[in-house]
Amino acid sequence: MTDRAFRNEIGQPIGPALPGWQPPARPAQSRLQGRFCLVEPLDVAKHAGALFDANGQDREQRMWTYLAYGPFLDFDDYERWLTERATSTDPLFQAFVDRSSGRAAGVGTFMRIDPPAGTIEVGHIAMSPVLQRSPAATEAMYLMMRHVFDLGYRRYEWKCDALNAKSRRAAERLGFVFEGVFRQATVYKGRSRDTAWYSVIDSEWPVLREAFERWLDRDNFDASGLQRSSLGDVRAALRPHRSR
Repeated sequence: MTDRAFRNEIGQPIGPALPGWQPPARPAQSRLQGRFCLVEPLDVAKHAGALFDANGQDREQRMWTYLAYGPFLDFDDYERWLTERATSTDPLFQAFVDRSSGRAAGVGTFMRIDPPAGTIEVGHIAMSPVLQRSPAATEAMYLMMRHVFDLGYRRYEWKCDALNAKSRRAAERLGFVFEGVFRQATVYKGRSRDTAWYSVIDSEWPVLREAFERWLDRDNFDASGLQRSSLGDVRAALRPHRSR
């Protein structure tokens, strides 16, 4: 398109038109199946015990530092907290089930769901040590992202405390693009938080999806389960190929 196509009748620059745009459906409360994990609606009776046990492997409680709640040292408190959130439609809580054990070992949500704008955020990610740095954790993020773009959303967001280096590295590894920092964006646990913003948009998704699928392919893992190529290497190999 020419620059003229993005200007109104009085010469002001405007965004591209979206002819036929229809707001997508909200995320379904259904199971998303992968090879390493399942992403399924949070069910307190089914998942709470396994989640509490898996979280308990984090002896230093590091996984809770940058979340607005936790740690939970008592099962009853954790179960009560989960129960209060299991009925929420936004955020919409999902459990991550490790297929090797059949037990839930992490949670995440679809949140700030805005069909008219075509945007949605992934948040409340709490990966226990059972899932951290595992293929199942990556696959859980892929399954959620795939579901969002399959529904027709235009933008998928990731936000975190700007000081949370681990979350920021994860976002970048997964293909999210850094957009900037909102200074003094909120207060939690009695302290100020600057929020780092990341996103993936629909035009970036096809190549990113191919990268995830190549990385998750059985041939990318040796007999002991170790990756042959990193996700970053797979993404890098695809970028020049797609740009030619």
